[in-house]
Amino acid sequence: MSEQLISILALLAIFLTGTLRAVNLGALALVASFAVGAGVLGMDTPEVLAGFPGELFVILVGVTYLFAIARNNGTVEWLVQAAVRLVGGRVAAIPWVMFTVSCVLVSLGAVSPAAVAIIAPIGMTFASRYGINPLLMGLMVVHGSAAGNFSPLGVLGVVTNGVVDSSGIAGDPMVLFLSNLVFNVLLGTGIYFGFGGRHLITAGRAASRAGASKNPPSAELHPTTSGSSTATVIAAEPASAEADVLSLDRDRLVTLGSMAALVIGALVWDLDVGLMSLTAAVLLTLVSPGTAKEAVAQINWSVVLLVCGIVTYVALLQEIGTVDYLGDAISEVDAPLLAALLICYIGAIVSAFASTTGILGALIPLAVPLVATGQVTAVGLVAALSISSSVVDSSPFSTNGAMVVANAPKEQQAMVYRQLMKWGFGLVLAAPLLSWAALTVLAGG
Repeated sequence: MSEQLISILALLAIFLTGTLRAVNLGALALVASFAVGAGVLGMDTPEVLAGFPGELFVILVGVTYLFAIARNNGTVEWLVQAAVRLVGGRVAAIPWVMFTVSCVLVSLGAVSPAAVAIIAPIGMTFASRYGINPLLMGLMVVHGSAAGNFSPLGVLGVVTNGVVDSSGIAGDPMVLFLSNLVFNVLLGTGIYFGFGGRHLITAGRAASRAGASKNPPSAELHPTTSGSSTATVIAAEPASAEADVLSLDRDRLVTLGSMAALVIGALVWDLDVGLMSLTAAVLLTLVSPGTAKEAVAQINWSVVLLVCGIVTYVALLQEIGTVDYLGDAISEVDAPLLAALLICYIGAIVSAFASTTGILGALIPLAVPLVATGQVTAVGLVAALSISSSVVDSSPFSTNGAMVVANAPKEQQAMVYRQLMKWGFGLVLAAPLLSWAALTVLAGG
């Protein structure tokens, strides 16, 4: 049995064991990395752990640490209140605000994980406060960032177009950008109405009518729970309490300044979001130890272990050539359209756990012989492969999905993780087929 096949069977064993037993998948993946790497391939420890995602580890720890402090000192609450006022109190519009902001940030050049790391903690806190389904908010942030992925100014757009050019394939950057944008906007629409958006609209209209009839002197949006359903209503609040929430004391001003520096550093100077977040968190702890108390304990270490362990094992698969092994097998398929579909599926499966940029760089060159047959269009196949490989970043094993889980309320993290896994693997099955059909079969025909 080849080492590539052994590594695939070990991956299946990881998920089977994690499903049947309450064992952290990341811990299982690290054990599998040791067993396959050292036991089967004779690697030493540095080689086995070479794929450990140190940058991702720092991002997860740094961002959740910073925003734990921001929650403790009331800065996130201030941002939530400001967002409510920005849309005139229409809570139903906030998920689309988060979608749009994430899309714009990535389109202008922020890497997708950086945009999600900045927006997700705010969006998830807002969702918790106003009774919005955390899955709805998290997915809107993730797919908003995905919508901007292939902008000609975006990191993935630049990389993908560069690989296309170097491979000698005829590309179209604008078709790539727009097809991915439309795909994610359609997904966002389905997410919004499928996970509670209609309820938010209905509750908002009812609250507006109630507020108009009562005409309270000081109105504020608050979540309220009635039975098993959660709705957002207008409720009077003492002006003093509102002023306390909205006041900008020293700690909140310093925290807001740190967040602004985080955005500017990521967009303008391309600084590492995780290290900047850790720096800001440490400075805030020095300035105000009281508000930073127990912030480290609020980092979701189980999520960090989960994601880093899985990514380490997938990096091992790439190192020993498992992805190339699958790609070579597909390239021997006689039917070019079927081979194109299979390449899209490989992109989706691997990218759900690993680097989207890396997998696109590896798979786009495989399109060359398929395009040469004349049965598959280069532009359509590149767009389908790009969508298939990037849209699955909502998986909880990717950086973006992991940020959503890590910033969900602790009592809902297990639910969000399970739902994101279902959603992510649903996209692994559906996105390649849909994008392939639309962009290679129908457009090519």
